[in-house]
Amino acid sequence: MRTRGVSSILILAATLAFGATASAETLRYKWRDAEGNLHYSDSLPSNAGVLGYDVVNSQGILVKRIAPAMSPEQRQAAKEQAKLETQRQNELEQQRREDQQLLAANPTEADLLNTQKDQLLTFDGQIKSVSITLESLERSLTDLLGRAAEHESAATAVPKKLRDQIAEVRSDIDSQHAEHDRLVRERAATEAGFGAQLDHYRTLRERIDNH
Repeated sequence: MRTRGVSSILILAATLAFGATASAETLRYKWRDAEGNLHYSDSLPSNAGVLGYDVVNSQGILVKRIAPAMSPEQRQAAKEQAKLETQRQNELEQQRREDQQLLAANPTEADLLNTQKDQLLTFDGQIKSVSITLESLERSLTDLLGRAAEHESAATAVPKKLRDQIAEVRSDIDSQHAEHDRLVRERAATEAGFGAQLDHYRTLRERIDNH
């Protein structure tokens, strides 16, 4: 029992001595001057914060790196660069999510082709619906203008209510024409992008198949 107690004390003393030695390890500084010359020293020059420096241990292993101080212009440039990098990462993440959705919704190339076909059919249905509405509005406008012409032929004033109806129908016709043109443009743009979408899909499938 006594021998084990002495041994424990000796081990504890050795551990404490080792810790003291490690904590007392001398650190040095590694830095370059304005001409680019490399230095190792126990102290730093006054402009070390501007130049930047490394803290190293007795074996020359890096402990900590202090970056050079930046000018206001450099800080602004770094801020803008970080913003651009964040934006780039967000775009990559968005593209990753869209790729996952594309693959999940279209397990095969045939599914994608059917999806593209359905998209065009949806546009065609919307365009047809707007065209039918336009035809109805134009018939209404023709009827309203005919009634207004009757008043003019009889040399009587066109009632305000009728004038308001004509203005409202004309406004609706303009809105429907704008909607029709928008749908036609979107349909054309969507169809034009099908080729690139199919190529991208094939690339994604090839990556998965070769994984």
